[in-house]
Amino acid sequence: MTKIVYRDALFFDGTGSDPVISDIAVSNGKISAIGPHLKAGDAAVEINCKGLWLIPGLLDIHTHLDLEIEIAPELPEVVQHGTTTVVISNCSLGVTYGNLRRNGDDPIVSCFARVENMPKCVLTKVADACTWTDSQGYLDHLESLPLGPNVVPLIPHSMLRVAVMGLDNSIERLATRRELRRMQEMVEAGMAQGYAGLSTDALPFHFLANDPHKKKRIPTQYASFRELFRLTSVVRRHGRVWQATPPKEDIFDAVRSFLLTSGRIFGRPLKTTVLAAIDLKTNRSAVALCLMLSKILNSRLIKGAFHFQAMPSSFRLWSDGAINLMADEIHEFRTLNELEPEDREGRAKILNDPDWIIAFRKMWLNGKKGISLARLQRLIRLEDVVLTRNLKDMIVADCPLENWNGETLEAPWQRLLRWQASRGKRGAASAAEAEFFSQFPDPIGDDAEFFLHLLRVWDTDFRWETTVANCNPKTVKKLLFHPQTVPGFNDSGAHLANIAFYDGNLRALKIAQEDGLRRVSEMVYRLTGLPAAFFGVNAGVLRVGAQADLCLIDPEVLRQWDPESTYELIYRSQFGCRQVINRPTGVVKHVMISGKILWNDGSYTPEFGKSSTGRVLRPADHPLERQKVAV
Repeated sequence: MTKIVYRDALFFDGTGSDPVISDIAVSNGKISAIGPHLKAGDAAVEINCKGLWLIPGLLDIHTHLDLEIEIAPELPEVVQHGTTTVVISNCSLGVTYGNLRRNGDDPIVSCFARVENMPKCVLTKVADACTWTDSQGYLDHLESLPLGPNVVPLIPHSMLRVAVMGLDNSIERLATRRELRRMQEMVEAGMAQGYAGLSTDALPFHFLANDPHKKKRIPTQYASFRELFRLTSVVRRHGRVWQATPPKEDIFDAVRSFLLTSGRIFGRPLKTTVLAAIDLKTNRSAVALCLMLSKILNSRLIKGAFHFQAMPSSFRLWSDGAINLMADEIHEFRTLNELEPEDREGRAKILNDPDWIIAFRKMWLNGKKGISLARLQRLIRLEDVVLTRNLKDMIVADCPLENWNGETLEAPWQRLLRWQASRGKRGAASAAEAEFFSQFPDPIGDDAEFFLHLLRVWDTDFRWETTVANCNPKTVKKLLFHPQTVPGFNDSGAHLANIAFYDGNLRALKIAQEDGLRRVSEMVYRLTGLPAAFFGVNAGVLRVGAQADLCLIDPEVLRQWDPESTYELIYRSQFGCRQVINRPTGVVKHVMISGKILWNDGSYTPEFGKSSTGRVLRPADHPLERQKVAV
């Protein structure tokens, strides 16, 4: 019997076809009929969708939800944003091989805490529960959880190295022939079990968080090209996906690595998705180089299957004092970030160390004055760091002086200069600010000393934000629709207090909406059918017989939504800490997964979280993949 009929929806099927007004019937968890004026049984529930978009549930292809799945497997923030399928274990990190604790090492805590900015207490709790020891055990565990959305797992390379080599060896030396052979066998097993691919990482600011390894990067970065070649060969043979990040410090190493996508050289293209084509505020050439590289790799000469991920939003991040996800990019910030977040005394000692101050000032002021190559690079936006070091780009989110909140740091900096120049007679916005100004060195000298003083006095009580990339909406739109990219890099589930990208898919729909329904249909495809086909999973397209994963979008509320005004910092009881979120109220009217309604008119339904609606999606679940296996 038909259980639910959606009436008069503007229906986007996820293939890129033009939308049509249609009814959609759902029975036994699947789409049972599509068409106008469908008949329904007496017991059927009918949902009026006039004026609403009915689209396939959205895919989020770059998440770090591995840990949240262990704490809140229903993934509430994911569901209310209309996402019904998530790819996990990105950037070489995950819990595929259990907690991997040996000889006092705690790899899950050490790998995730700094790279993904997650509290160690939460990570320890998760690691305690990771009792399985192999990739099949992890799949069995996932299938035992009351999942909300569907889950698509990758094999995480860092954890693979630790499983075979131990943490110490994985960050000290290359793998032996025996170890490399064992890693190949484990990747082979993972592909046979239904993992969607392999994830690696090469970003130079991803460091471990536990002593004595705090100056070491995560294990994947110590692998040789030979190791990478051997492991991706297994992935290629199975037609799966390699998720990677580029070695930012070495363009030649990046090109060599990404040539692994070549079907011309290796006989069959390796499906490759890479972070990320973003328009950096400090380097305008980075995005052009990404697109050029991708075009070359996908050319007839190379015959690759290579796509950079494009971020559907501005790259807006929050920092607590010196602690943020970009801190480890810069050595002087990294020294502070190596300490535990609660170690204010340790940071104060560093902040007052004369040698460290000299180094910090040199870094902070580099290229800001005088005539030099660094000055020229800064003027023409060709710097090699992501943070701008410009007070005009730094907005105070929260600090002990209430009148600073919402201002750029440039504003109080200029008031301080006026206050000191007038010997305290004018410039301060309040008596409290004048009292605070009296604590600064007089004369202050430069903005490096100003920023250092704030860190010394307020430490993590000083919360500020900055936008480091994707400031130009036209460029963001171009990247989202570019044939060399796929929308992604939401990083959902990571950097809890620093970024909020769960809303990335909805932002992409809003951007497409500006250009009409034909463009919306294209974007729906790029968020559903396209990534589902790329990862080879049976999702993302609504047709008769497909699992009923869908959502209803209110296009008028979407049009009126201002994404930059709806950020919130909330307390997540499951994590025991704060989290930045961005919830577009009223945009997602309704979410169904596996035929069950989980979100409706602004609230979760009684069924939500009570039983599993999502499932582990394997490439073998895809009809085309089954045909290949049969052949």
